[in-house]
Amino acid sequence: MSVLPLVFTSGWASGINAYAVVLLLGIFGATGLTDEVPEALQRPDVLIAAGVLFLCEAVADKIPYVDSAWDSVHTVIRPVSGAVVAALLAGQSGSVPELAAGAVGGSTALVSHLVKAGTRMAVNTSPEPFSNVVVSLAEDLGVAAVITFAIFHPVAAAAVAGVLLLAGVFLLCFLVSRIRRFLRRRAERRARKRLARAVPQQPG
Repeated sequence: MSVLPLVFTSGWASGINAYAVVLLLGIFGATGLTDEVPEALQRPDVLIAAGVLFLCEAVADKIPYVDSAWDSVHTVIRPVSGAVVAALLAGQSGSVPELAAGAVGGSTALVSHLVKAGTRMAVNTSPEPFSNVVVSLAEDLGVAAVITFAIFHPVAAAAVAGVLLLAGVFLLCFLVSRIRRFLRRRAERRARKRLARAVPQQPG
């Protein structure tokens, strides 16, 4: 069977939480639940690094504005991770060229990441912090559930990931005004900070 459905699903999930994808796939491969996971993702050092970074993301992702800063840093990391994981999966399977798989995984991860980052900007316009925690937990559980489902039912999981990706893109279109409000507030905060640094301190 072609590994392409798993490539697409892992790309979608990598755009949301790349470290969770590496950790889950590595664990599934190391425990013998699937033969689709390459040895490179099962190495103990890779699993430990992915686990530590996943914990860091689990904390940062639930703090307002910190989550958006974290997303900005990962604008390159998540698509690259999605492409690398996809290429490794293709290399293990041999059913899809690695370059093509990397392109699918990386581009899917990029779109998924942009949806996640944009949604978080909209959530950050809310005055209370609890929505960040709820959204973050939903993302973590969603990634875990879909990747686990993909191991046993890759085609069905790819269909679910595709629906979620399209739904996220449409949702992002409706949240444009909130995203603009977030960007305006961030620009105002930065301007105030620059002004505060520029104003000389009065002697006490």
